Amino acid sequence: MAPFRVTGIPEKVSRHVRDTLKAPGYGHPAHVETAAGYGPCRSCLRTFETGREERILFTYNPFAALDPYPSPGPVFIHRGDCGRYEGTAFPEPLRHLPLTLEGYGRDRWIHRRERVEDGRVEAALDRLLAAPEVEYVHVRNTEAGCFIALVERLEGERVEAR
Repeated sequence: MAPFRVTGIPEKVSRHVRDTLKAPGYGHPAHVETAAGYGPCRSCLRTFETGREERILFTYNPFAALDPYPSPGPVFIHRGDCGRYEGTAFPEPLRHLPLTLEGYGRDRWIHRRERVEDGRVEAALDRLLAAPEVEYVHVRNTEAGCFIALVERLEGERVEAR
């Protein structure tokens, strides 16, 4: 298995949204609500406790500073502070969500895409990261299409999440 790192959105993005209640890069208002669904939080990568936790909905472009063509979409984070997930194991709370993994190369071109079934995320990541043209992988919600997390190889040049 290829070693990899999974990361949530950068702390500076979460902090900006919590402090200003505005979307970074766009200035659109962010919306605070009690969690009506599982999410997950794009910072800590845990699912929300429906009906109990507050979450912030805002516009986020996971390609900011990587490519001039924006691809913004809606994401959620916890209203209260939570630490950014950055680990070499796939986050357990995400494992059984409907996930699509997109393998990107230069100019953020999608070279490969896999839907994950039965929680077998590592097998799909291994196939994607084995392809030399794939530089990084986005984890996305299959039902909504929105960005969840960044996955990158541990060896070689690191792609910085924006």
